[in-house]
Amino acid sequence: MATSMGLAKPANISTTGNVPTNYGALSTLVTVFFFWGFIAAGNSVFIPFCKHYFHLDQFQSQLVDFAFYLAYYLGALALFAYGAFGGNDLVAKWGYKKSIVYGLLFSALGAVAMIIAVNANTFTGMLVGLFIVALGFSLQQTAAQPFAISLGDPSTGTSRVNLGGGVNSFGTMLGPLIVAFALFGTTAFIPDEKIAALGLSKVIILYSFYSGGGIILFFKEGACRNFNRENRKGQ
Repeated sequence: MATSMGLAKPANISTTGNVPTNYGALSTLVTVFFFWGFIAAGNSVFIPFCKHYFHLDQFQSQLVDFAFYLAYYLGALALFAYGAFGGNDLVAKWGYKKSIVYGLLFSALGAVAMIIAVNANTFTGMLVGLFIVALGFSLQQTAAQPFAISLGDPSTGTSRVNLGGGVNSFGTMLGPLIVAFALFGTTAFIPDEKIAALGLSKVIILYSFYSGGGIILFFKEGACRNFNRENRKGQ
């Protein structure tokens, strides 16, 4: 899955001399890149569950992917419009770290909405929750690319962005395999009867795990200390 293009410019760093790479912050950021791909690819397992749980036809079940990627588009478009017509770049105003954390919190809110909607057997509400999750992803990824560039020498910034993109694709590749094994105990063909018998709690963990785990990563003392330099420049 391709990541969103960031609107914010990277923090101004002198191009004279070598700027050391902030590997602590970079490793945390790359870990979250992995989970973006992991969770997005998990939709391929979530769709057949929704089809059976909500008794959907094929068209309705594909609205899961539609809602998820529509949120990516609208989220990036809204950030562009806010910056272009409002004269104020939201990501630059908040700073890269805060933008990513706000996006994680937004995704966590969407995960809670999904839990409520699925327990209430409301497909529309579940789509709204998934839409909110993906809106949070859009904000996170808009800030992540310029953030990766700012974490070291600008001349090697593209290498850090490529690293994040590669790890993101790795998560996309592993996501369906790990999720299928965690939910069903196998990566082989799964009959409809086994999908229909899938416990609701296991599916909800798929979306709550990312947001909770991501927030814990970003609020770890070491990670926050590594982000202090960027946060002062990004505000």
